[in-house]
Amino acid sequence: MLDEISKVVVGKKDTKEALVLALFAGGHILIEGFPGTAKTTLAKSFATAIGGEFKRIQFTPDMMPADITGFYLYSPDGNSRFVEGAIFANVLLADELNRTTPRTQSALLEAMQEHQVTIERKTYPLPMPFMVIATQVLAGGEGTYPLTDVQVDRFLLRVFSGYSTRDEEKQMISEIDRIEKPVISQVASPQEISTARDLARQVYVSPDVVDYITSIVIALRNSPDVLSGPSSRATIALYKCSRVLAMLEGREFVIPDDVKHLASLALEHRIRIKPEVEMDDITPRMVLERTLEKVTVPKLET
Repeated sequence: MLDEISKVVVGKKDTKEALVLALFAGGHILIEGFPGTAKTTLAKSFATAIGGEFKRIQFTPDMMPADITGFYLYSPDGNSRFVEGAIFANVLLADELNRTTPRTQSALLEAMQEHQVTIERKTYPLPMPFMVIATQVLAGGEGTYPLTDVQVDRFLLRVFSGYSTRDEEKQMISEIDRIEKPVISQVASPQEISTARDLARQVYVSPDVVDYITSIVIALRNSPDVLSGPSSRATIALYKCSRVLAMLEGREFVIPDDVKHLASLALEHRIRIKPEVEMDDITPRMVLERTLEKVTVPKLET
């Protein structure tokens, strides 16, 4: 998967790996960054590589919830048929999610949490596996509507797609002809993804590591700088992704370094700083780093 994405996107190793982690952990991912930092290209090439049905929604201020979930089409004789929205796919690219209104943003909530949509009191299951890859321009940008805490919490991981380094920019220029006409191969199937998810569930997580995960989350909630801390979804996200990371590295067990490596991806977007502390330029990343330094790291028996 990573090799196929790299045919199109130079660099951004952390972002690419986060996509794979979210896929095998059975969650959704939010990619945030400046315009032109390959957010959409990353998501689209990733969806092509993993196969399944892919759909893309370009969010705009005038979009309605029915454009996403679907609607009933009524005929003059009184009959009706259901028209599926773009959400009926294995991989949904929600491009520039914060460009649309909160009402339309909320149309994704039920689908992301319960893998179903309800329209006119009738429930429709979504294809499995189901994954939302959402992109958004930086919060506060022109013409944006900030995602609520409830919506942000639905994303297993959040990753920042920044500008490329000098060397990466040079590489893009030298390989631009190939990059503009990539041939991305499908290297997985929905069935193989389901199998990989089952394998990740077999990775062993010791009681000490479980205690380490919960200690980090609780310490963040109790931090005097935090207005609202990570929810239980954050604890589950850190647990699930740690198992996937261990599996991808060829281990049958999770180590504390897995948890520390993933803490920022799984927790930072779920931390809200108190306004008075934020005025002193304290950020969620700073609070998280201080917390990781304070929480005792367990020593696993070899």
